[in-house]
Amino acid sequence: MHPLLDLFAENCARHAGKLAARDEHVALSYEDFRTLAGALAAAIAVQTDRPRVGVLAPTSSVCAAAIFACWYAGRTAVPLNFMLAPREFGQIVRDADLDLVVTIDRFAPSVHAAGLKTLLLDARGSVAAGPAEAPDARPQDVAAVIYTSGTTGQPKGACLTFDNLVQNARACIEAADMTPDHVFLGVLPLFHAFGFTTAAVVPLLLGATVHYLPRFSPVATVNIIAERRVSVFITIASMFGALTTMKTVAPRAFASLTLPVSGGEPLPARVAQIFEEHWGVRLYEGYGMTEASPVVSLNTPRAHRAGSVGQPLPGISVVAVDETGHELPSGHDGQLVIRGHCVMQGYLNQPAQTAATVRDGALWTGDIGRIDSNGFIYITGRAKEMMIVGGENVFPFEIESVLVEHPAVAEAAVIGVVDDLRGEVPVAYLIPRSGVAPPTEADLRSFCRDRLAAYKIPRRMHVTDNLPRSPTGKILKRALHAGIRP
Repeated sequence: MHPLLDLFAENCARHAGKLAARDEHVALSYEDFRTLAGALAAAIAVQTDRPRVGVLAPTSSVCAAAIFACWYAGRTAVPLNFMLAPREFGQIVRDADLDLVVTIDRFAPSVHAAGLKTLLLDARGSVAAGPAEAPDARPQDVAAVIYTSGTTGQPKGACLTFDNLVQNARACIEAADMTPDHVFLGVLPLFHAFGFTTAAVVPLLLGATVHYLPRFSPVATVNIIAERRVSVFITIASMFGALTTMKTVAPRAFASLTLPVSGGEPLPARVAQIFEEHWGVRLYEGYGMTEASPVVSLNTPRAHRAGSVGQPLPGISVVAVDETGHELPSGHDGQLVIRGHCVMQGYLNQPAQTAATVRDGALWTGDIGRIDSNGFIYITGRAKEMMIVGGENVFPFEIESVLVEHPAVAEAAVIGVVDDLRGEVPVAYLIPRSGVAPPTEADLRSFCRDRLAAYKIPRRMHVTDNLPRSPTGKILKRALHAGIRP
């Protein structure tokens, strides 16, 4: 018995000839996908006897198949970030104790330089038929180790079990009323928990079809949504924002979208407004984190509150607590604490970090939020991003939300900088909106003065063309703190 692959096998039996995964190189039916995964699994078994296997490939059908191949081989999958510097890559390889990486030609030299063996993927999925029998596994066995830098900047491997993945996928499917008829678009990297679950595990356990793009491009995204009649597009807010900057998008370009979900970072109200007003599409914001497998809450067509990140998925509870750990009444800001099937087993090789994050089975997120009387969650900040300005608590998200309301500001990132007089002061980094005159600092201060308390107005405002980002597009505030900018 296998808690995940047995479910996948049911889809292969039920939908053998149905399109499972497609990208620019290959289209795989469910039976093709299972055959490819089985052949790769056989090769993995020959090349290594270690319990964990790395997967280093762009978002694609064969990358997804390689992840499933690890499970068919009875191994834990370790999706690897192909944008890491050699030093960072080496840290993860050593921590996960890898000696084999399933990869593509382009990345093979980097893998060999780290002293590892490679199993090369054929982008077209051409392999001889291989065995695809699932080994026995338990729900509590670790299915994947997904690395996250979190708030410390040091890579931590979140150990996600088969039960974590299956239950999280089922909860997403139930909450959003997904069916096998849905067509997914996968753009997020599969080495990130968000993409791993929503672009691989969910659609393939659902029996749906997923189209992959290896790299986000606004033009390619619009085209594939229209041409393939994509109905489910789950990605980060920055990508939705990029789509709103395109000069010419047909009024019906997104007509097929029934479940466009934004997560990973706050969704600017203006982006949601443009989608609704220009294309008649409502964006549904959700919330999650790697350590929660990763989806925690979700707005859906039948349960939606603008400005919130939705209600917890079935089987998950979220409460806001004060500094002593006591649950707060609805409407009060506190640290969000999660319980349920989504909570990770722990961080690989890091018992102290695990003990600090998972306490008595509950995941302490470090995120600050409040929960209304109907269970909708509102994220208001992050505990470790909180500034204390002249004795007052200030969260960057509040300031950023105001700055992006300015018609000349496309994106904003606010950090706290040490100040001799006030303890900390906010400093803003801004990307101007194209097609309009860049904002001046005086104009921005005047704009903020009407919307923020004086102590919340950024002391300095830097206008820039670019900001440091993670592979999924999130702004890296720790890099801004270190003075690192592209």
